[in-house]
Amino acid sequence: MKTTKSITIIGGGLAGSEASWQAAEQNIHVKLYEMRPQKETGAHQTSDLAELVCSNSLGSNLPDRASGLLKNEIRRMGSMLLEVAEETAVPAGGALAVDRETFAQGVTEKIEQHPNIEIIREEMTEIPDEPTIIASGPLTSDKLSTGIAALTSEEHLYFFDALAPIVHHESINMDIAFRASRYGRNAESGEEKEGDYINCPFNKEEYDTFLNALLEAERIKLHSFELAIEKGVKAGAHHYFEGCLPAEIIAERGEKSLAFGPLRPVGLRDPRTDRRPHAVLQLRQDNIAGDLYNLVGFQTNLKYSEQKRVFRLIPGLENVEFERYGQMHRNTFINSPRLLRPTLQFHKRDNLFFAGQITGVEGYIGNVATGLLAGKNIARLLNNQPLLQLPETTMLGALTHYITHAEEKRFQPMKANFGIIPPLPPSKKKIGKRERAALRAERALRDLEEYLA
Repeated sequence: MKTTKSITIIGGGLAGSEASWQAAEQNIHVKLYEMRPQKETGAHQTSDLAELVCSNSLGSNLPDRASGLLKNEIRRMGSMLLEVAEETAVPAGGALAVDRETFAQGVTEKIEQHPNIEIIREEMTEIPDEPTIIASGPLTSDKLSTGIAALTSEEHLYFFDALAPIVHHESINMDIAFRASRYGRNAESGEEKEGDYINCPFNKEEYDTFLNALLEAERIKLHSFELAIEKGVKAGAHHYFEGCLPAEIIAERGEKSLAFGPLRPVGLRDPRTDRRPHAVLQLRQDNIAGDLYNLVGFQTNLKYSEQKRVFRLIPGLENVEFERYGQMHRNTFINSPRLLRPTLQFHKRDNLFFAGQITGVEGYIGNVATGLLAGKNIARLLNNQPLLQLPETTMLGALTHYITHAEEKRFQPMKANFGIIPPLPPSKKKIGKRERAALRAERALRDLEEYLA
């Protein structure tokens, strides 16, 4: 059926791809602008849509975890990207991790084949007057950033985001490293299994040697980012996002900060000693073939030569070969509490929506979810239907409420978490953390069903 209603979507990442699909499914013609490969971002490796940059994990699949609940909500609302993610999943315990390449290719193929979507490989430098979704993400181009700054009458907020290295499986020394999931069980079924992660165990001496080398290692200077900060980012802007700190920054916070953070050894035993190690680096499968693994939670901004030297001090990685070194890039987001409504509409213009990381939502599934909501809402606007504003008791409703109602001066990106959902009614019975999360998840899905009905 031919449609005469048309929208523009800027950005072919997770949010823009999901938004395009949702609007197109409602018989809206979508012009999806993606500047790659005509203009590169400095972080992406391909021209595929929905390319994952930082990690290949989309978070927990467990229904009583925040990320698992958000997945259940957008699954109920018909997320295309979640469907592709599940089709391209790789082993990751209780989490949903994907083969980056096949995931992005799968999304690209679906978008390319949709009769209502037109992909335009050009940089969008101005904000159109027609109905538009801006989903340009953390690496928004300078020209578009200038346009958004003019529209919002304020400077952007910046923080630094980082990528973890990816290494070749065959170069990992499995005489030292070992396969295991925490507590030796499949997080979903509870059954004994070999484990989806490769673990590199440190003793105290090895940990201290590595820590000292990490702290002394030379880092890449962030000239362009520092210049941007000096030239006018408002006071209080964040240099780093707390949810994606480089390992060397965590290490500066104290001798035990890594051992209680990304190198925590809980739930693991070194088979060589049958004891819990002092610290453990975990590696997660990065592709379906199983020949690439990423260093979990080990983002970095060390110089490439230093990464090779320092990370080879990790037990089991002494001869490791790198497929990709870690790196840092600028992340951008708008002051959503001042600028957006819970429908993700711009406060001064009904037909302009924002979605994805540029709104201050963090995490892959959060980006997909806001893209889904923006895509559905812009279609509903054009079809003269009431817009969706989900209950705050749902995870997506809580996220959109948070980014549009947080304190403006202290606003920073937020991942899905149960702390932003209203508490349960008082109970005389003492309820544990996991049971409380499960009850909130049940309430969220029940309220979502009632709202959508």
